[in-house]
Amino acid sequence: MKYRKLGRTGLEVSAICLGAMTYGEPERGTNIWTLPEDKSKPIIKYALDKGITFIDCANTYSDGSSEEIMGRVLKDLVPREDIVLATKVFMPTQRKDRNAKGLSRKAILREIDASLKRLQVDYVDLYQIHRWDDRTPIEETMEALHDVVKSGKVRYIGASSMYAWQFAKAQHAAEMHGWTKFVSMQNQVNLIYREEEREMLPLCADMGVAVLPWSPLARGRLARPPGDITNRSENDPFARVLYDATVEADRAVIEANGRVAERHGVGRASIALAWLLRQPVVTAPIIGASKLSHVDDALAALEVTLTDEDVAELEQHYTPRKASW
Repeated sequence: MKYRKLGRTGLEVSAICLGAMTYGEPERGTNIWTLPEDKSKPIIKYALDKGITFIDCANTYSDGSSEEIMGRVLKDLVPREDIVLATKVFMPTQRKDRNAKGLSRKAILREIDASLKRLQVDYVDLYQIHRWDDRTPIEETMEALHDVVKSGKVRYIGASSMYAWQFAKAQHAAEMHGWTKFVSMQNQVNLIYREEEREMLPLCADMGVAVLPWSPLARGRLARPPGDITNRSENDPFARVLYDATVEADRAVIEANGRVAERHGVGRASIALAWLLRQPVVTAPIIGASKLSHVDDALAALEVTLTDEDVAELEQHYTPRKASW
């Protein structure tokens, strides 16, 4: 395993982050393809044994059961200080009242306590806003996040998919008031979705903000030949929202990824991740692992050195598209 600083902080994280959305009770929430605890634990243990120390959760995954599973598993397997634990706030979970969603002070202070309880920890290392909240002044959000940092419940704060102007506005609000600023940006970046290269990635590079790509394999489309079907792909409506409109344009990119993988003698997922990892602004792609082999493919990416010719082949067929998250 390789380790990197999280942006300009002193915090070290593994160059591969294990995403927790794969783990959760299938009957809770909207993702029926998730793995219950007995099937999740061996994969999480394998990732930890291989040196992955960075784990990304969210309050909303599987209606809170993902955090519950992760909390029990981690407590059983590893000392708290050996891992960097992240989670997110914005989307509702369990609660159905009008203040269950969003980034109001009420929501943030309630949800951090709920996440800590589910995760069975006293603090999280990285607390991220899952999306931008148009209904709440950014000053209210940033002050509430600053307060949870000062309370000791959170070490660092991060953001997720939004427009670059929104991220700049949030950082400016924090700087103007002396509040804690975001140290990371978790956004969608992969070979078939590169719209973040226009503004967000250059902005993060300029600010020294770590980039943590979600869906680095485009919900698995970059890990298999075009048209191949899996249980998740058949039961993942969000993947269709993200990629179905560009499926024909994406085919050439996916095929190029397969050719490069064959030349290097590794899996398709390894090449797609290696392409991300060679970008200086990227700290750690967030992988979803439902099999031990998915962890192995991610680790293999750390040993792949792509040539300029490889990169040109991977990038040449990209078709610009509407921003989506």
